[in-house]
Parts: sequence; structure tokens; C-alpha cells
Amino acid sequence: MTAGLVLGLSAAGLASWMRRRGVRVPYTRKVFHFAVFTGAAVVHTYWGLPGTNVYGATVAAIVLAAVLAGDGNPLYEALARDTDRPKRSLFIVVPLVMTAIGGLTSALLAGPYAGVGYLVAGWGDAVGEPVGSRWGRHRYRVSSLGGVPAERSLEGSAAVFGAAWLAAIVALLGTGMGAGSGLVLVALACAATGAAAEAVSNHGLDNLTVQVVASLTALWLVT
Repeated sequence: MTAGLVLGLSAAGLASWMRRRGVRVPYTRKVFHFAVFTGAAVVHTYWGLPGTNVYGATVAAIVLAAVLAGDGNPLYEALARDTDRPKRSLFIVVPLVMTAIGGLTSALLAGPYAGVGYLVAGWGDAVGEPVGSRWGRHRYRVSSLGGVPAERSLEGSAAVFGAAWLAAIVALLGTGMGAGSGLVLVALACAATGAAAEAVSNHGLDNLTVQVVASLTALWLVT
């Protein structure tokens, strides 16, 4: 509980501080996203599913408190996109719920390889949105919730794949898999399926799909 609280508050504090310093939401939101998913992978490695559940509940409580506080709350403003108006809170709560469901599903189905899903989703998506926001030129529409229009870009999706590949390598090494061509190829497959899931998933639901797809890919190819 203490470790989860420290990690969660640290991530929230960093994102809030960056937003107060004028950093745009696509970056502050994804810094929080990156930190939370990385923390989940670390907790899962050392404390397993029980520790991950406590960590997830702690992070959820921090985020929900910010949502209840609403406009003006430092963490809320660091997580709420202007492009999601008038349903900014919806697109904080839905990804939070999808993250929890995806993390639990990955842990139950993929066991030690759940960490692959955590890092692929955490690192890939954290890089994809800022890259797409700044350099995305070739855009495509994706389905969304609540009637809020959403776009992604080929440049952002390519960034998701690159970051996911690195994330999968790190996560697979954490499971004890030896370095070599086998690890690189499995990581490529995890990155490809994770990036594909992110590209086609509804806006707000990719935190679920990417985790599960990447974790199950690792499980299938390694075992």
C-alpha cells in the first residue's frame, strides 16, 4: 500500500507540476500514463497480482479524487484534454476503468507476461500521442465514445510501435528470458500486435486492448 501510494502520488505530482509550468496536456497526460504503467510493471514483478491490485486501487483513488474536484484541480488539468470537451471527465474515467480491466485480465491470462502488456501499453501510447500531436500529418479517424470526434496519425502509430518494441524487450528481460534473436523477434511481435490494437481501438478503450493483446502474444510465443 505504501509503495503504491508513493508511486501514484509521485506520478500525479510530476504531471501536475508540468501542467502548472505550462506544458501541454498531450505531454502531461502521457507522462502520468508512462509513470503509472511502469509502476504497475515493477509492482507486478516484485509483488505479483495482489500487489498490483493494491497499486491499481491506489492510483484509481488519486485519479477519481481529481475528477471529483474537476476544473482547476492540478491533476485534473494535467489529464483532461481540451479536445475531449464537453466530456473531459469521461475520457479520464473510461481509460482508467479500461486500464484496470486490461491489467487484471492480462495478469489472470498471461501470468508473468502481463508485464509485457503493461509496458507496451504504457510506453507505446505515452509516446504515440505526443508524436502524433506534434508531427502527425497523415491522420485517420477512429471510433469514439460519447460522440467526441477522435483522430490518430500514421506518424503516431509508428512511434507507438517503436516505443512498444523497446518496452517489450525490457519486459521480456524482466521475465528472465535470455537476450538474443529470439527475444528481439518476440518483442517485435508484441510491439506489432500492440500497435495494431492501438491503431484500431475506440478512443478511450486502447488501454484495455493493447495490454491484453501484447501480453497474450508474449505468452503464446514464449511458452
